[in-house]
Amino acid sequence: MRDVADDEFSAATFRSRAVERGDVEDWRQYGDHVLNLDIAERLAAQTLRDAAVLVPLVDHGDRTGVLLTQRTAAMRTHSGQIAFPGGAVDPDDPSIEAAAMREADEEIGLSPSAIEPVGRLPHYLTVTGFRITPVLAVIRGDYSMTLNRQEVDDAFEVPFDFLMNPANHNRESRFWEGRERHFYAMPYKDRYIWGVTAGILRTLYERHYS
Repeated sequence: MRDVADDEFSAATFRSRAVERGDVEDWRQYGDHVLNLDIAERLAAQTLRDAAVLVPLVDHGDRTGVLLTQRTAAMRTHSGQIAFPGGAVDPDDPSIEAAAMREADEEIGLSPSAIEPVGRLPHYLTVTGFRITPVLAVIRGDYSMTLNRQEVDDAFEVPFDFLMNPANHNRESRFWEGRERHFYAMPYKDRYIWGVTAGILRTLYERHYS
C-alpha cells in the first residue's frame, strides 16, 4: 500500500481529486453489482428512474466526516437503513446537483448555501429500480440541520478516513428473493452501513483513494 500523506483525507484533497477525475467511467466498472454479475445484466435491461444522492464531506478543518442519515422505518424503500441524503430527480430540477441539494434540504434541512458540489461518481443501479448519480460535495463545518421526521430518524457523521480504509470494507452476503446477494458493509460503532450506501463509498474509494 502506498504511503498516506497527512492531508490525504482532507476536504482540499477530496475536492482536488473530484475535480481532476471529472470524467465518469462506465457504471459497470463500479458498484456492488460487480459482486453479483447476474444482477448487472438484469439492471441494464430495465427502465430505471433517475435519482441523485449527496455524498457530503464535512470540512471541520482539522478533521473531515461524511454526513449520513438513518431513514425512518416508514419509508417505502430502504426503510430503516443508513443512507445519503437524496431521492428521485424531478422534471423541474435544473441539474443532478440541484436535485441532490434539494433532497438534502427537504430531508435534513441542509441549506444549499452550505454545499459546494465538486464532482460525481458513476451511476449506481439498484434492484429497486433507480439509477442513482452520487454527487460529491464539500460541506461547511458550521452547517445546521432540521430533520424531516417523516423521512429521517437521525443524521450523523462518520470519520472520512475510517470509510476510506479498505480494512473496514467487509464483503458480506444474505439471501434476497431466493438468491444470495453479495454486498459491502462498513460497520461503525453501533451503525451498520451496508448495501447501496456502502457500495457508493466503496466506489469513491476505488476511484479516488485506492
